[in-house]
Amino acid sequence: MMRPNRLGNNSIRLSHIVTTIVLTCLSTLASAQSYRVLLSNDDGIESPRLHALHAALSALADVEVVVSAPNVNQSGASQSSIGSITVDNFEQDGRFFGYAVHGRPADAVRFGIKELGKDQPFDIVVSGINRGANVGNVSHLSGTVGAAMEGLYHGLPAIAVSEDPNSENTAITAKFTADLVDRYRRLGAPSGTMISINVPAGDLKGVAVRPMGDSYLSTARYDATVQNAMTTDYESVRRIVQSEDSSTDTYAYQQGYISVTPLKFDWTDFEMLGEVESWNLQID
Repeated sequence: MMRPNRLGNNSIRLSHIVTTIVLTCLSTLASAQSYRVLLSNDDGIESPRLHALHAALSALADVEVVVSAPNVNQSGASQSSIGSITVDNFEQDGRFFGYAVHGRPADAVRFGIKELGKDQPFDIVVSGINRGANVGNVSHLSGTVGAAMEGLYHGLPAIAVSEDPNSENTAITAKFTADLVDRYRRLGAPSGTMISINVPAGDLKGVAVRPMGDSYLSTARYDATVQNAMTTDYESVRRIVQSEDSSTDTYAYQQGYISVTPLKFDWTDFEMLGEVESWNLQID
């Protein structure tokens, strides 16, 4: 009678165990090495443009996308914050999609970085796609840009992306942004710089890298809507202004180009530092 080959069976079991451990370690390592994107916006977590950008980013190789966005529209919030927040788990088509933050865009990004990224830090913050352009001086008011700037504030590279509210180029906008994120993943991201992308409607003429300049939105007047003895409600009436400065992002955008503008967090007017110092300001 032949005896069972216990040594051979044990070797096979050991081989299976080692293989399982190695595969688990490789899977964990691959997960740890994925490029983590924190995606936010200012139009709210239900925005179709946010979902289009999420799909484009999620299609990239070795990229993990986590959504932390305002629960409702917060356009024009800039980089403001409300402090304490409530966060809901948001589902789309019966599946978890992201975190809906009852706060400003900057709150959503800060929550994402500090809470959702505390164990696995994010590599980049992407904000958008915004419904409406954020070129020129309008950028200072934008919650989309404010969300991206919040990422920059915490030391992460960031991208803000916006498009014409009547645009049919959303798929192009999403892919253009995803391509830039993929470039960052492969080649590295610029330190201390946020890239603002603005995509116009209609046929696109190309890409123009331009500095921020001009304001295409102007408040023409305020019209009184409701008035009583002590209080008056006013509605602002805005008008579109055509840029005439061909060196600006506003002009390029209005001429049909995707405008790409690198922005920094520091607003210091370095040319004025010496001038102000020469004033010899004193405390009385």
